[in-house]
Amino acid sequence: MKRNSTRSNRTQSSRPKPKQKSVRVSVSKGRRIFLLSPANAAGLRARIVASENASFALATRLRTEGAPLGEVFSFISGLYFRGKLAYAQRFAEARAGIPGAFVITASGGLIPPETVITAEDLAALSAASISATDRRYREPLERDARAICELAGPKCEVVLLGSIATPKYVEPLLEIFGERLLFPIEFVGRGDMSRGGLMLRSARSGEQLTYVPVASAVRHGPRPEKLPKLPRGYYEQRKGSSG
Repeated sequence: MKRNSTRSNRTQSSRPKPKQKSVRVSVSKGRRIFLLSPANAAGLRARIVASENASFALATRLRTEGAPLGEVFSFISGLYFRGKLAYAQRFAEARAGIPGAFVITASGGLIPPETVITAEDLAALSAASISATDRRYREPLERDARAICELAGPKCEVVLLGSIATPKYVEPLLEIFGERLLFPIEFVGRGDMSRGGLMLRSARSGEQLTYVPVASAVRHGPRPEKLPKLPRGYYEQRKGSSG
């Protein structure tokens, strides 16, 4: 994996709806780092892009010089990860040489989406199960989260772009970030595809979602109305304009 050799360098580069507790809504303009839940690196699309027989451009690059983790996971996951990546790139606010976004991985801790990986790296990153009880996943995640917490300082908010309905992300991250760990309240009740579309729309409009602390928020709710469709070819157009 083409990344800095030291840990510190890497961190630098339905029932009735429950009554919502009183929560703090984030409206600050301070520093903000996003943590993106990963694509399924053990699924079918991951096997396709890592196949030695695949001849499309991304697969060829992955086998040879490598490709950015964010691009690889966008292929594997589709709309959901594309939305997370576009949103994080649009709204991240980090300083002091710390990346504005990190991808949670199954066995590699927190990795900036710009990090170049190879097919071998992809296999290594998916070697563990994403479970709060799997040490191969949890220990690297906690190690990197502590480093980010120390480097970013107490005024930097950390926004989880991923599910908070299970303990696999929430449990280890809450222990380190506490009330600074936020998530978009608009995620409640939405499936992955709806969340992906929501984040793409926010990135397009320039309007951020509403962040609330994970620790005190209601994590389940009724399904909201469907979003209107994005313009045809929107993501491809955005990718081309940002490249």
